[in-house]
Amino acid sequence: MVFKILSQNKNGTFCGTVSESTVINSTTTEVWKIVGNYTGLGEWVEGVKKTESLSKVKNNFGAARKIYFAYGGNVIEYAVGWKEEEYLSYIATSGLPLQGYHATITVSQKGKNSLVEWSSFLISYDSDKKKFMQFLESMSSFYAGSLVHLKEKLEKTK
Repeated sequence: MVFKILSQNKNGTFCGTVSESTVINSTTTEVWKIVGNYTGLGEWVEGVKKTESLSKVKNNFGAARKIYFAYGGNVIEYAVGWKEEEYLSYIATSGLPLQGYHATITVSQKGKNSLVEWSSFLISYDSDKKKFMQFLESMSSFYAGSLVHLKEKLEKTK
């Protein structure tokens, strides 16, 4: 698990990062078919009940999605960066207990395999350091578990 608090702002809120990665025995093209399906999170992301598109743009810069989680929460996200078969970046605008959330998923070649990295920058609502650290830890576990699902899904087809 890789997560840390970077700083505390003058207003008392904290900034932090979360980063997880995995190597998958699959081509970057095959990995991207799943990762680049912006509303296909239910295929590999932990606890996603369903995802719906909120925009005409589906799998590119400007795409919007609403994620319905099995625990009952909903999150709205917008793609703010996109390079086909390389990376996608997105921001959450509602549904998380944060002031700010920006994440990037990258897919790159690593020998005959693919390296998938999921990293984010988060800003807390308040100055409760312990609570924010717990949230960062839970996001790290969420990323790691989801990447395990992605790896299993892709390597199972081999």
